[in-house]
Amino acid sequence: MSDKLPHDHGHAGTCDNLLSHMPDAAAIQSVSDAMKQLGDPSRLRIFWLLCHCEECVTNIAAFMEMTSPAVSHHLRLLKDSGLVVTRREGKEMYYRAADTDLAQKLHLTIEEVARISCPK
Repeated sequence: MSDKLPHDHGHAGTCDNLLSHMPDAAAIQSVSDAMKQLGDPSRLRIFWLLCHCEECVTNIAAFMEMTSPAVSHHLRLLKDSGLVVTRREGKEMYYRAADTDLAQKLHLTIEEVARISCPK
C-alpha cells in the first residue's frame, strides 16, 4: 500500500500495518450512525436510562419530562440505529438497550466520559 501513497514520510511500514487493520466502510458507517443518534442530548439520556431498565414510552416520557410523541420519535431513531430493542406485552411496548457489543461499549463510554456511576 505504501507504494501508492503520494508522499513518503519514512513510516510507510507503520501505515501499511495500520491500513491492514482499517475497518471497512460498512462497519464504520454503523458505528457512525449509532454515534450520531447519541449526539442528541435527549436520545443520549433515553439510551442511558434504557441501559439500566426496560420501560414503556409513558414512563420514559415522565422520567425525561417530555411528551410521549417526542419520546416515541427518539426511540424510533435509537431502534433504527440498533441501539434499542422492543418487547410487546399486550398493547404495551417496552424498550431497553440492545444486548450488543456496540450498545454496551457506548454505555460504558457515556459513563466514563460523564463520570457517571451505574446504579447498583
